[in-house]
Amino acid sequence: MTDLMTRLATMRRPRLLLQAARHGLFDYDRDRDLKRVLRASACPAPVEAMDVLIDEETRLEEVRQRGDAAYNLVRHIEVLIAILGEMRLLPRAEVVRG
Repeated sequence: MTDLMTRLATMRRPRLLLQAARHGLFDYDRDRDLKRVLRASACPAPVEAMDVLIDEETRLEEVRQRGDAAYNLVRHIEVLIAILGEMRLLPRAEVVRG
């Protein structure tokens, strides 16, 4: 968990991306959205979901920074929304300790 929180703490993203994700968070429905974002049939526990989401977001950020035409802005925002939503479900003690 500490590694997860370290990874989150060191993330630096453009303000506009984060603002879009924060706005989308109000409509985040874990059962509906997380399955779609993870392309899974069931929702994993928040910690396991975060590992996959952070790996995917890191990949998307690398594609964005390269200026690759394959970059999918909508997918990037969806993944960031899911990360913010899942962060709320992490055990509070773990979040504070991280």
